[in-house]
Amino acid sequence: MVMEERSWISDLPGQVEMVEVSPRDGLQIIEKFVPTGKKVELINALIGAGIRRMEVTSFVHPKFVPQLKDATDVVKSIERRDCVCMAMVPNLKGAERAVEAGVDMLDIVVSASESHNRSNVRRSVDESLEGFVPIFALAEEADVQVRASLATAFGCPFEGDVPVSQVLRVCHRLQDLSVMEIALCDTTGMANPVQVSKVVKACKHEIPDIQWAAHFHNTRGAGSANLLAALTEGITVFDASIAGLGGCPFAPGATGNVPTEDMVHMLHEMGIETGIDLPALISTAQLAEEIIGETLPGQVMKAGRTCDLHPSPALAE
Repeated sequence: MVMEERSWISDLPGQVEMVEVSPRDGLQIIEKFVPTGKKVELINALIGAGIRRMEVTSFVHPKFVPQLKDATDVVKSIERRDCVCMAMVPNLKGAERAVEAGVDMLDIVVSASESHNRSNVRRSVDESLEGFVPIFALAEEADVQVRASLATAFGCPFEGDVPVSQVLRVCHRLQDLSVMEIALCDTTGMANPVQVSKVVKACKHEIPDIQWAAHFHNTRGAGSANLLAALTEGITVFDASIAGLGGCPFAPGATGNVPTEDMVHMLHEMGIETGIDLPALISTAQLAEEIIGETLPGQVMKAGRTCDLHPSPALAE
C-alpha cells in the first residue's frame, strides 16, 4: 500500500535563506580573543561557501563584549562579494559606527521579556523601542536596511513563559518603526515545536505584511525540530551558526545556534534549496573548529553527508 503524502510535507517551501550569525553570535561568547585575521578568514570562507547574508559582528561597547572590539576592522577587511553584511547594534552610537564602517544592514535587538532586556542592554523594552527611533532616521539617510531580532520570543530564562500577546505588542511597535524583517529568537533554547507553530502562526496572522525569520538555539537539542515547525508555518529565513558555535553571554546556559551545515544538510535532503555549497560549508565548519581550538557541536562535519557512502566490510573480505 502506498501511503498518501501528508499535506504539510507537500506545502513546504522549495527554497530557504540561511543567515549566518557565527561571527557575532558565535564568537561573542569565546573568552580568548580570536585575531581579526582569523575572523576575516572564517567570514570569507562562509561567503565562498555561498552564504549571502551574514551578521559579521556587533558594534557593542568593548567593555561588555571584548571579543568584538575589532568590529570596524573586520567589516573593512572582509571580501564582500555578493554577501549582505549585517551588524548588530544596541544603540544609536553603535549604529553610527556600523554605518561609518560600511555595513549593508543593521540588526537591532530587543527582548520580549523585561528582565532579559534589562540584563542584555540595561533598558526597559519600551526604552529600547524608543531608542530605535533615531537609528531608523540614520539608516534612512544612509540607505541602509534595518532588521530586528526579538530575543526571548519563546521563553525567558528569568521569567519563564513569555505571553504571545507580549511578543505581538513588541512586534507591532517594530513594524511601526518600519523594520524590513523580524527574527523570532529562541535565545536560550526554551522552545518546543508546538509552541513555535503557535507563536509563528499568531505573528503571521497579526502582521502579515512583514518578512519573518527564526533564530533557534540548540540548548536542549530541539533546534532542528523547531526549525521544521517554523518551516511548516511558512518561515523561509533562518539564522544559524557554523558548527553550532556560540551562545549568549547574558543568558545563563545558552549554547550555540543550530549548526548551519547540519541545517543545510537536512534541508537539502528534504529537497529544499539554499544556494549553499554543502561540502564547502562542511570544510568551513572544520576551519571554525580549528580557529577556536575546541571541539564544536556540529554533527555533519563529523559524520559526513548521508550521500557519502562507505565500502561494505563484507565486500572487503
